[in-house]
Amino acid sequence: MIGRVIDWKLVARIAGSISGEQPGVSYSAKDVGALARDAAQRIADYTSLAPAAPLPAPELVSRRGWIDANVATMRPMFAALEERLPTGAFDAGPIGRAARATSSAVLSTQLGALVGYLSQRVLGQYDIPLLDPAGAPRLLLVVPNLVATAEALEADRDDLLRWVTLHEVTHAVQFGGVSWLRPLLSRSIGELLDALELRLHKPPPLRLPTPKEVQSLIESVRKGELAMFAVGRDARPLVERLQATMAVVEGHAEHVMDAVGEQIVPSLTQLRDGLERRRTARSTPLRLLERIIGIELKLRQYRDGKRFCDAVVAHGGIAALDRVWSAESALPSREELADPASWLARTAAATAVSRTN
Repeated sequence: MIGRVIDWKLVARIAGSISGEQPGVSYSAKDVGALARDAAQRIADYTSLAPAAPLPAPELVSRRGWIDANVATMRPMFAALEERLPTGAFDAGPIGRAARATSSAVLSTQLGALVGYLSQRVLGQYDIPLLDPAGAPRLLLVVPNLVATAEALEADRDDLLRWVTLHEVTHAVQFGGVSWLRPLLSRSIGELLDALELRLHKPPPLRLPTPKEVQSLIESVRKGELAMFAVGRDARPLVERLQATMAVVEGHAEHVMDAVGEQIVPSLTQLRDGLERRRTARSTPLRLLERIIGIELKLRQYRDGKRFCDAVVAHGGIAALDRVWSAESALPSREELADPASWLARTAAATAVSRTN
C-alpha cells in the first residue's frame, strides 16, 4: 500500500477557481423549510413510503458550500481505492517520488475540474454518504444556480425552488422510507470500487497545470470524456445492476414529482421542458462517481426509469409501483425496465405467494 494519491486541498482549490461563485438573491430558510415539510407530507400521502426518522432540513448553500460537501462525501471512496493501490505503483527513490507527486497533481486537478464544473450546474442534491454508515444525509439547494437557471429559463424563481426541493425531498423520502436502499447501494458501491483500477498516467513535467490545461479538462468534463478509473469486463454485470437500480430511483422520483408537482408548482410543464434540456441541473446520489469512472447514466436510462414507473402506475395504480420497494428482489432488472408487464407479472406472483404463506 502507498500513501494518499489525491491532494484534497488542490481539488478544492481547483474546483473553487472554476466554480465562479456568484452572489445571488437568496431565499428565506424559514420558507424553504416549510416547503420541504409540505413536500414530504404530500409525497408520503401519494406513496406508501414513511421515513423512519426526521428528514434533513434543507440547506441553502453557495457553490463553494456544495463543493465542500461533495469533497467530504468523495474522500472515503478514494480512500478505499488508495488502500488497494499496489506498492509498486511508483518506483522508489527521487524519480518515483517525482512521478507520484505529478500523478497526484494530475488526478487532483482532473477531480477538481469535474467538481468545479458540476458546481456551476447542480441545483439541488440529496447528499448521502454511502460509504459512511454513520454519516448524516444532507439536503442541499445551491442558491446562485437556482437564481441563474430561473433567469435563463425565464421561469418563476419560486416555482423552480419548489420543483427542485420536491425532487430532492423525494429522494430523502425514498432513502428514509426504504430501510434496505442505502445498505444496498453502499454494498454495490463497495463492490464496484473493489473492481476499479486507478488510471495512473505517465507523468508530464513536474508542475501544476496551466489555466489553458485546466480549461481543456473542463471541456473534457462537458463532453463526458473524463474517466479516471477503469472498469474491467468482470464488473460490467455489477455496473448494469447499479445503473438499473439508479434508473428506478430516479424514475420513481420523476413520476412522483409529476404527480405531486401538479399540486404545488403552477409552471410545472414549462419547468420540465426547460430542465429536460439540461439534465445535469439535478444531482443524483451517484452522479459524481458515475462521471469519475466513465459510466454516467445516459438520458435514455433516466427516461426508461420514468417510463417504467409511469407504465406500472397506469396499469395498477401507485399501489403496484409501491411493490418496487417491498424488497431488494423486487427491483426490476435492466430487461424488466424495458418490459414493465413482465415485472408486474413477477411481483404480482411473489405478492400472492407471500399472502398465502
